[in-house]
Amino acid sequence: MLLITGATGHVGRALVQELNRRGAGFRALVRSPRPELPAEQVVRDLDGPLDLSGVDKVFLLVPGTGLEHTANVVAAARRAGVRQIVYLSSYAVLGDPVPAMGRWHHERERLIADSGIAATFLRPTGFMTNAFDWLPTIRAGGYVLDPIGPGRMAPIDPADIAAVAATVLVEDGHEKQAYTLTGPEAFTVAEQVAILSTAIGRALDVRPIATPEEAVRFRYPEGAPAELAAALIEGLTLMRADTIGLRTDVVRRLTGRSPNTFSVWCKENAGQLS
Repeated sequence: MLLITGATGHVGRALVQELNRRGAGFRALVRSPRPELPAEQVVRDLDGPLDLSGVDKVFLLVPGTGLEHTANVVAAARRAGVRQIVYLSSYAVLGDPVPAMGRWHHERERLIADSGIAATFLRPTGFMTNAFDWLPTIRAGGYVLDPIGPGRMAPIDPADIAAVAATVLVEDGHEKQAYTLTGPEAFTVAEQVAILSTAIGRALDVRPIATPEEAVRFRYPEGAPAELAAALIEGLTLMRADTIGLRTDVVRRLTGRSPNTFSVWCKENAGQLS
């Protein structure tokens, strides 16, 4: 029996569908009943003690910062004898030194690894679904803001993350492994916008943002908390400096198929992005 947290998000919804397709036994942890979710549901949050009796493996997705939710899951997993935790981390933990955005994930990874429970860490790059964040400026003025200029990244379809997660949950042999997941192609923001423009049949402009500080001010016009602002500035600076873009073949190796391309993803979601 598997327990899936974050079952209503981009990765979680795709993971539920993939596990259903494979005929796996699982439960979805949700804050409130979701009739549209095709899964046995456990109505609960991660703020307090959990009962994981009868659960063999946990897919753990923890939004935001802090260790409280992860600690609650780990404690419950130890009490229940859970055999494996598959944690959705981030490729940001690979930095040396680890940047602030990666440190939150890194601390959670350490907490899970130190628990004595077999762990698998999935470390994806930025999601293709992050393109939805461009919708306000696309709809308001037909443009996308570009805070990283020459920087490149290989965005990944959340469905591919879900396919990998399903594989490591239902198959043996992935314990004590860490997998870095990327899409097949590395792009600048301008190149992604050009692809999106073709998919939706609408010309889109790209407006460069001169500095990471300016990008943070635009995103948080009322001001961001100091810690968050510093982390965002650091992250955008690192992204601007990476003009190659990390790519791996892990999705192909673990699922037996090529990861989705950004072009295909844009065509699949064109109706929501125009």
